[in-house]
Amino acid sequence: MSEKYIRQNKTSYSIVKNSRTLAKITNLEDAIFIRDLLIDSNWDLKNIPQILKKDDKYMVLTVYHDKIFILAKYKQKPDENTIFKLVKRHERNPNNSKYGLNISRIMDTFIITKQIAGESHIFGVYDNLEDAEFVRNFLLDHQWNVNEFESVEYDEETDTYKVVLVIDDYAYVLDSFNTYDIDLNKTYEEFLTKISKHKYGLANYPHLDGLKNRIPELEDELDVESADDFWTFEEGIEEKDALSEIIFTLSPFQKSVYDAIDSKAGFDEIKQKLIRYKSKNFDEKISRNLDELIEMDLIEKSDNYYIRR
Repeated sequence: MSEKYIRQNKTSYSIVKNSRTLAKITNLEDAIFIRDLLIDSNWDLKNIPQILKKDDKYMVLTVYHDKIFILAKYKQKPDENTIFKLVKRHERNPNNSKYGLNISRIMDTFIITKQIAGESHIFGVYDNLEDAEFVRNFLLDHQWNVNEFESVEYDEETDTYKVVLVIDDYAYVLDSFNTYDIDLNKTYEEFLTKISKHKYGLANYPHLDGLKNRIPELEDELDVESADDFWTFEEGIEEKDALSEIIFTLSPFQKSVYDAIDSKAGFDEIKQKLIRYKSKNFDEKISRNLDELIEMDLIEKSDNYYIRR
């Protein structure tokens, strides 16, 4: 019965009994081994061990959603902590997808979403995958309760401490540190400064879009003020105010083109960042707005790049 209960797929082998798939294995040899293990266990997944030895290697297994998965193989027997991390990593990405469960990428941001009672809920928007994975992992471990976050949480995957702020059920990661000794007030100040810079077009932080008009409220709540050297210069204040005034007069699409440049960008890079606005004569529309921004003296063109002034 060398291949009984085993069905060949394009890139894997499934173990099937009574129309029920109990495992999906990469190679035939391992599929036969797991099939025999199931037979010896009377097809009861509760009897499947977490680790066993096959030939000269230790095989780590897990049962997830009523299926057996081979997580890893080791020459030396792995310790409990290694096995725990393997199981956790699998639960967070059982389909071996690019970003794992509940994380998708839209342009330059990573978004955590989950279907609850038939509705899609957003739990956070991030400018890097590391922060998104940390928040997703925490929420998976805490039944998606954002109120479980403390101000500082340890991230075991990166061995860092992250400052977290929950606003309207969104979890924001403010910064990461190698030590628990953190100046929270300073971190809050720097976070508010980032929001201010984003609001006035002095930096591009799309993941902070929802906070641009809430700076005074956050200053009161956190009992700090946004602080940055840029804002404390006595000289150059008129230039800052003039720049802000010009930016406020931009049309929504002009502002989007301006934000897409960041500090320096080529046309194709700008176009890719604006792809969600794609319409008829898209390239011509971007080019026209770039020319208008050059006329306003907000950007300049050098070779094949557009540069903020």
